[in-house]
Amino acid sequence: MTGGRPVPPTRAGRGARVAAQAKVNLLLRVIAREASGFHQLETLFLRLDLSDGITVRRTLGTRSLDVRGDVDLSHLGDQEHNLAWRAAEAYLQASGQGGGFSIEIEKHIPIGGGLGGGSADAGAVLRALDLLADEPLGLAPLLRIGAALGADVPFLTGESAYALAWGRGERMLALVPPPQATVLVVVPPFAVNTAAAYGWLDEARGSRGDTTEPSVLDSTRLSDWSYLQSVAVNDFEPVVSARYKDINRAVATLRNDLGLALVMLSGSGSAVFGIMPPTGAGSVGTQPPTLRTATATRVEPVVLID
Repeated sequence: MTGGRPVPPTRAGRGARVAAQAKVNLLLRVIAREASGFHQLETLFLRLDLSDGITVRRTLGTRSLDVRGDVDLSHLGDQEHNLAWRAAEAYLQASGQGGGFSIEIEKHIPIGGGLGGGSADAGAVLRALDLLADEPLGLAPLLRIGAALGADVPFLTGESAYALAWGRGERMLALVPPPQATVLVVVPPFAVNTAAAYGWLDEARGSRGDTTEPSVLDSTRLSDWSYLQSVAVNDFEPVVSARYKDINRAVATLRNDLGLALVMLSGSGSAVFGIMPPTGAGSVGTQPPTLRTATATRVEPVVLID
């Protein structure tokens, strides 16, 4: 059942296209685990030029999702659990709109690598549907919808290329992005389950009795690469790399072989990224698989299409 207000025939078939940008976390602290099971985070989100291509159309009632691309799709999962699909359904429910949707995704962001590909797709779908609506919800409601879908979704739905975020990712402070830099991403041939990574971290902290305090950051220097290098940390990296030695090798490749100073696990993994200095460096080759992209300085706009 679609329910809600009917889609005007003039709206059905109209579409929007957007580049769903990947992200990295330059800081990722897991501060606390709530009684509900959710984790409180502190993170610095930064968008990348690397993106999926998203096309969304409104329909009179049918709902469809088509995913293709040049990355391994074996970790994609079923349609109903796809974040883009869930975002579209959540939008229609929140807005009270009837009808359906057609979503096409051209995947370029590796799946299960911690680069926010699924979340970026969800954020792009929310933005596209709102542009197509007769009565748009606006940014604040979109962020609330995104927060229910995952900690990365609000940032990747928002209007900032760079932000400091807290809580479940819904509390954000927009920042001026650091100067654009080349990013090398090593993508091991496996995915890391995010829920499992949280479980490993909880287990490690429970056995040691660790407590975690928020970082003390100089807000005036968060656009300075040299400062970011000094504060960069990912709480997932020790527990994930202990289980996947390929991650240690990827870190060593970027840090020791190429001399990159800021090298981190991306999100909960499995990808590892390194920020290339302005003087540049050579390619790491094809083993392990490597992507070359750049940090973003803006959020790509949603464009209406016929």
